[in-house]
Amino acid sequence: MKSILMRITLIFFLFILFIPNHTSAETKTFIKEYTYQASELDSKASSRTIALEQVKRLLLEELGTYLETSTEVKDFQLTKDQIKAFSAGIVQAEILKEKWDGERFWIKAKIKADPDEMTKRINSLRNDKVKTEEYEDASKKADSALREVEKLRKELELVKRDRTQIARYDQAIQNLDATEWYRKGLAAMRIGNNNEAVSAYTRAIQLDPTYVRAYIDRSFVYSRLGNYQQVFNDANKSIELDPGNAMAYVNRGVAYSKLGNNQRSIDDYNKAIGLNPRYALAYVDRSSAYIKSGNYQQAIKDANKAIELNPQNAMAYFNRGTAYAKLGLKKNADNDYKTARSLGFNFSERKGKKRSSWF
Repeated sequence: MKSILMRITLIFFLFILFIPNHTSAETKTFIKEYTYQASELDSKASSRTIALEQVKRLLLEELGTYLETSTEVKDFQLTKDQIKAFSAGIVQAEILKEKWDGERFWIKAKIKADPDEMTKRINSLRNDKVKTEEYEDASKKADSALREVEKLRKELELVKRDRTQIARYDQAIQNLDATEWYRKGLAAMRIGNNNEAVSAYTRAIQLDPTYVRAYIDRSFVYSRLGNYQQVFNDANKSIELDPGNAMAYVNRGVAYSKLGNNQRSIDDYNKAIGLNPRYALAYVDRSSAYIKSGNYQQAIKDANKAIELNPQNAMAYFNRGTAYAKLGLKKNADNDYKTARSLGFNFSERKGKKRSSWF
């Protein structure tokens, strides 16, 4: 009897031992609130914009601290500001309650985040210099707009009727709001909500018609949707605003290719690579153009370079596999197709000739 009880006890403890531990995968929720004291210059809308930005900063600070201390993110050698910048484009704050009494705007919001998913996304971002700059630029733009708001508010307390300063204050508020919409676009684009992303980027552009990044990212999303004329339009606007931006030329190169001018697309990819020799996506898209023109050896070289710069780029493996297949190297092709599939490449989406991934 004693032996049977010992066996039962042993089985019980073994059962407990091997129960899967899901703690690390639990979604974490952070809740903060903020009250903004409006000035004579503020409306309900401007007060809400500032209060929302401030409560988001509190949330991202807490989320960033958690990620930095409690997940693998602590091993990524990132600054707290970088972690917050990446997080701002990955998760969105949900407003729980808000109240305006004519003098103060109070807002309560939360952020829900899956630590494992956040770690995966941040790791992907930190390995892509172009995307890193994009997310960091969004945070810098928000910081700059908020500093301008605070500066102008102090100045206007002394000179209340200065119309020029009031106009600058209103524009700073709009720039802050534009950054919020841009981040919404980033978050929507990341999970494949393309129409929502287009709407968010469009709103950002309406608020700030010089927002280069919004045009660039909207053109990319339009390429996902197959609207290549609009890709071309937004890419041209991006280049007009910032001729030194490599991403704009890559997007226009895609538009040229889809609109039937493969050589012009290669010219734009060359321009992008000249501006940024470490831009993996430029090599990926140029390898596609070389496949289209029958230059399979050059396509392989470009795919190799893209993989060197970003080993997680599934499209680079697909392109190299396609070039190998065209050259009759079936085994090499199969290996690359297998790798592309393991990295999440959507072969059925490729048949629709739409870009499936930014990375």
